[in-house]
Parts: sequence; structure tokens; C-alpha cells
Amino acid sequence: MCDTIVATKEATGDGSVILAKNSDREPNEAQYVEYHPARSHKAGEDLKVTYLTIPQAEQTRAVLLSRPFWMWGAEMGANDAGVVIGNEAVFTKLPMRSEKLLLGMDLLRLALERSAGAGEALEVITELLTRYGQGGPAGYEDKKLAYHNSFIIADPKEAWVLETADRQWAAKRISGVYSISNGLTIGGGFDKASPALVSTAVQKGWTKSESDFEFARDYSDWFFTTFSMCRPRAARTTEIVSGRRGSVDSRSMMELLRDHRGEGTSYEPHRGLFMNKVCMHAANGLSRASQTTGSLVCHLGGDINTHWITGTAAPCTSIFKPFFFEAGGLPDVGPEPTGRYDQKSLWWRHERLHRALLMDYPTRIALVEKERNELERRFIAQAQKTVAEALKLTADQQKKRLAAFSRECFAQAEEAESRWTEAVVKMAIAKRPSAGFRSYWKKQNKKAGLNL
Repeated sequence: MCDTIVATKEATGDGSVILAKNSDREPNEAQYVEYHPARSHKAGEDLKVTYLTIPQAEQTRAVLLSRPFWMWGAEMGANDAGVVIGNEAVFTKLPMRSEKLLLGMDLLRLALERSAGAGEALEVITELLTRYGQGGPAGYEDKKLAYHNSFIIADPKEAWVLETADRQWAAKRISGVYSISNGLTIGGGFDKASPALVSTAVQKGWTKSESDFEFARDYSDWFFTTFSMCRPRAARTTEIVSGRRGSVDSRSMMELLRDHRGEGTSYEPHRGLFMNKVCMHAANGLSRASQTTGSLVCHLGGDINTHWITGTAAPCTSIFKPFFFEAGGLPDVGPEPTGRYDQKSLWWRHERLHRALLMDYPTRIALVEKERNELERRFIAQAQKTVAEALKLTADQQKKRLAAFSRECFAQAEEAESRWTEAVVKMAIAKRPSAGFRSYWKKQNKKAGLNL
């Protein structure tokens, strides 16, 4: 379960477009942040995505991806043309196809690699969806998990929401604030759609007539849409961002991705049966089996865009760090992770901190929160200054300046998280979470080979 939010120039404080996403997946499903440069490919070359082999594009763009380690596609990402995309699982009345086709994450990465703008990315996804279809196991351990997909696609000038049901789809241009979670949101007012979208609903008796048609109402699966808690989460994110209309910035989007429904440091991760928090922590194997495993905030100003990534789970325990395409690459985040603990991996190193904090969150988060916020405020202020200075430099000078700044932020974040981890694991537990919660995490840690 995930949340993706966008604020266009009508809602931001500086006329930029800002997209934010939490990727929620299984607790040991490590997510890898990676950079791929632009590449030329031979005509007729094949491309192996997660399950299918399809024709490769002759030219692919440079991309930043946050990718579950076992698949080819990505949960969220950006390209060097300023296109950013976040995707969501959605559940519809049209059944998932049993054969292994394109995952929504494959569609996201393919669109980033092949598009120069948000509108073109929309066309790439819908064309591939129509040609190949979507389907196949989308979970790491849960191989029964399958779903359709929705997307928010943005660039510095525009943003779109695209929602799908098998090969049917609808798209709407966004102005202001828009949030998607794990359910369809587009009603009758869409700007583009697949040719058979409305007629399919009429034929199946989901709507009275073409004039009565509403996509979300008529195509949504009731059970999974309801119990994914997508509507409360989307309402929460929309309310928070809309309340800052005219002043939305990167910092406020980071705060949004950390939201525990306003509970602050009184939040106790073991309480609650359903996945109704934006910053999500797993608690059991049934109704709260997902948690936020990666977070991204993209600030699209037009010249040099700043992409803020955690590269780690649980944004409330993580630090957002800057990436610039002009820097030519990412700072070192260690080897590609797996589902097993690896001290060399940035994602897994952070899990020692995250999982130790969960065992007494209200007490232990106090060690993290103040310095985390101070670091990010400094990073953001320095990023604005660095970008302004870089615009006056040559391309080679820009690369060196931005790369050095990004490395320094990553290094400072690493040093802080290392100190926090050492301090937290030594703390006595003031208030233990429930026995069921402790048992769940003991099993997850054992599977991952993580000894706290």
C-alpha cells in the first residue's frame, strides 16, 4: 500500500511542481536506490523486464529509481528530462490476468526511460498497457498479491493522474493538489481514456448508461478498496497539503510523508488494526503486513531539479538526502540489497535503527527527531544556495559542485544515523509494545538474519 501526492504551481510557494511518495511494501523487501545513465541501444535489441521480454528503445534517458530489489521495475523515480512518477496498487472489478505480463513498476520505469515530458510518459504507459497488458505476482514473499495500477506523472510544467483497470484506463490533468492511494479516484471528469472504458462498464451492468458513468464508482472492487484504507489516507494527505496551498514546499512534503495521523511522538506503532497511516509500519501478517520501505520528494523547478531520497525505510526514522542528475550519479549506497541483512547496504544498515526504534517508539524517537529535522532544514537551505550557484557554472563545474554537495549530505546523514543506532540499541525499554507486535518483528528479523 502506498501514497503519492503532487502539488502543481497553483499550490506551491515558488511556482514549482512537487511530487512526494511513500512506497509501502513487505518489511524485508529491501528497496534499492540506483542511477542509470542515458544509453544508446542497437536496433532490434531485446529488453528483459520483470517477467516479459519486449523490444528495447534505441535511446533511453538517465533515470533515478527506487526499486524493490527483486524486480526490474521501480516504485518511483525520475529522469533527466524532469519527469517524475509514483505508482499505486489499485483493485478493480476486472480480474487480474493470471499470466505474467507487465508489472505497474515495469510500466513506471519504461515511461521514465522513454519520455521527455509528463504527457509523453502517459502515452508510453497507455501504449504499453494496451499492447502487453498488466499482470503477474507483484509481491516479494506474497506471490498471490496482484493488482492493477494508478500513477501520478509530473514534470516542471504539468501533472497527470492515470488510473487503470486491466487494459482500460482514464487520465486527468491536475491543477493544484492531488493525492492517490490504493483506490481509483477519477470520476466522470477525465481528459483522456481508453476507447472501451465506458462501454465496458455499460455492457457489464456497472453503470446505468454512458451519461451516468463514473470510473472510480463503477470499476472499483469494494472489498480491497475499502480495507486498504486508501480513502482515509488520501483524504488525510489532501487535507494537509491543501491546508498549505500557496506555500507547499519540499520540507512540508517530507513532513507529510512522516504523518501518523497527527499523533506525533505519542504514536505507538503496535496500536491499530488497519493501514491508515501515511508513514506506515507493519504490525502483523494480515491487516498490517506492509510498511513504508522508501520515500521520495521531487522538487521540479525547471533548470536544476532537486530529488530528495531516503534510500531507507520509515521516513519518520530516515533523513532525506539530495540527488541531482547534473551530478552524474549517486553517492555510494552500498551493494544491491536482498531480503537478508547486509551491513554494507544503506537500506539494511538503517533497518537496525528503524526496528530498534519500534520497540519503544515514543521514548526512542526523541533521540532522532530534533537532529533529523535540523539536518534536513540545513540540507534544503544549502541545496537552494548550491543550485543557484551551479546555474552560473559550466556543465563540468556544475557536475563537480553538485556531486560534492550530494556526497557531503549523504555522509552527514550516515554519520548521524550511525550515532543514533548505537545510542538506541543500548537504551532500556521504558514501555514495551504488545506481545503480538514483538513476536511479529522477532519473526521478521529472524527471516532477515538481523540480530538486534
